[in-house]
Amino acid sequence: MARGETSEARIRLLTTAAQIFYAEGIHAVGVDRIIAEAKVTRATFYRHFPGKEDLVLAYLQAADQAIRGQVDAALGTGMPAPDALRAVAASIAQGIQSPGFRGCAFLNAVAEYPDPAHPVHQAVLAHRQWFLETVNTLLAGIQESAAEPAARHFVMLRDGAMAAGCLFDPALICETFLRGVDGLVDNLAARPLP
Repeated sequence: MARGETSEARIRLLTTAAQIFYAEGIHAVGVDRIIAEAKVTRATFYRHFPGKEDLVLAYLQAADQAIRGQVDAALGTGMPAPDALRAVAASIAQGIQSPGFRGCAFLNAVAEYPDPAHPVHQAVLAHRQWFLETVNTLLAGIQESAAEPAARHFVMLRDGAMAAGCLFDPALICETFLRGVDGLVDNLAARPLP
């Protein structure tokens, strides 16, 4: 395998683990099951991942990259900040309404790894910090002086929608979430500049 290439076995392991971790939880799933469902040998697993924690971190990294890709797609259109923020929110709503939605992979993971010093917990915090900073930057394009509290508000709306979206009617949750984002953006745009 050339440097920088990803083997088919690694992709199968990561895809299998991501599906099972997301659907059933991380601690509930053992390495033996992932190996069996990915149809690889134990030696192949350990060649790609020294341990389960490394696989969990790779799973979260893949989830992080997917979300960054969605956000980059929304931002790459060059639309004004309010529209870009609404596009990010629409992408979140689309995810909530997708088949098999089970909440936020990061919030689910951090619930299983509560120790703030644990690498999985740290990976979750890094992702959330990136997301908060991204939303803050977008909101600063609307009203810089009030962007930080508005960004925290947006993330809180998102977290609530992600949690409720797997418990209640996802369409209703998304309607409520998107209405909340509209209100947040409109409120920020209506504030007089300092």
